[in-house]
Amino acid sequence: MTAPWLFLAVSLFGAWFTFNGHRPIRGGGRWPVVSFAAGWLTTELALHHIAWQAVATLVFVYFGALSAWPGWVGLAVTAASWTGLLATQRQAARARAVCEDALQRAFGPDYFERIRPELKSKLTGGPARPVDWKQLVRPFSIRRPTVDCTKNIPYGRGSGKDLHLDVFRNKEHPTGCPVLFQVHGGAWIMGSKDEQALPLMNQLAEMGWVCVSANYRLSPHATFPDHLVDLKRALTWVREHIAEYGGDPGFVAVTGGSAGGHLCTLMALTQNDPQYQPGFETADTSVSACLPYYGVYDFTNRNQTRHGEGMGELLEQRVMKGSMQEIPEAWHRASPISCIDEKAPPFFIIHGQNDTLVPVVEARSFERALREKSAAPCAYAELEGAQHAFEIFLSLRTVLVNDASCRFLALIYSQYLDSRAPADVQPSFPTR
Repeated sequence: MTAPWLFLAVSLFGAWFTFNGHRPIRGGGRWPVVSFAAGWLTTELALHHIAWQAVATLVFVYFGALSAWPGWVGLAVTAASWTGLLATQRQAARARAVCEDALQRAFGPDYFERIRPELKSKLTGGPARPVDWKQLVRPFSIRRPTVDCTKNIPYGRGSGKDLHLDVFRNKEHPTGCPVLFQVHGGAWIMGSKDEQALPLMNQLAEMGWVCVSANYRLSPHATFPDHLVDLKRALTWVREHIAEYGGDPGFVAVTGGSAGGHLCTLMALTQNDPQYQPGFETADTSVSACLPYYGVYDFTNRNQTRHGEGMGELLEQRVMKGSMQEIPEAWHRASPISCIDEKAPPFFIIHGQNDTLVPVVEARSFERALREKSAAPCAYAELEGAQHAFEIFLSLRTVLVNDASCRFLALIYSQYLDSRAPADVQPSFPTR
């Protein structure tokens, strides 16, 4: 009788993961973090979960799980869980339509036709590009054979240590290529350039972009705005040296996720601000576009979008080193929503509806404020069923969202090229 009861217990455990993927735990305390950890892989790798659960079910059946009623109940629970996982997969598939609608609303229904032919040719299939399902079988096999990565290039010093960045580019080494600058997340206290946005950077590098991923000082040793100062210094390095790696220093877009979404957004909204450029006040730290994924946009929580004290305590004790009551001006300056003006570059904001670490309502508030104050277009995609950090590895949603991000970047770069004098040197792109 052990097998039927054990099968029922395992089935209920798996069903809870599926349920949590659809109805994550929100609010204060540690439960939203637990909910994220449980729902993250479940929602992004739904078909993988069905596959391993099917194998486990066959093993249980072989050992007599269906010899008593608990086993049959377990089988029914498993079938219901698989139905929920298939629904999760359908939610992920809808990311294509959500992102495409966001781009058309922001840039017009004909935006794709306005992308220059040499860039459009790299966006094979355009908004309807077929999904390479063989690629998704191995979600953590991200590197592409056509991409080179030059690692650990020093760009400056902080806290007595060298700070480094990596450069991704096509092995054909094209020249005059657009540049994407990636900022890693990790709650301002952990993470590195080696871990995040690898699917997007490899995809763009294969298409002929040059991508840069930089480390920066982390809290609690670093106090804001140390993180932002380091990233602006790295951007200055890009302006001065990226041509050596085939990049066009005149066009740099920025992206990042979570804390990286916060920092890349601040980079876009504080361009050439001397208070964040000590010792390099005259350096050009402007960016051409911003692509934040599930970012933090308001340290002050002015709209009460976050519940619980977890984020506030982290910021107060480790990042800001002072409460909002003690240093209110610093908290406001650290909030991207406070920094918006008419000079903001084009944005494509991406956030998951089921994000339990950074609630989606924070992204909604930031998007509304950006539309009210910025003169540049702003696209906003709110992804059904998506958790925090959904695009760290290859999944159906990752592929569809990153494809849309590539279209956004190609459009902004096309506008940049169209604005240049005819005599300017045009970029070369890989032939493959």
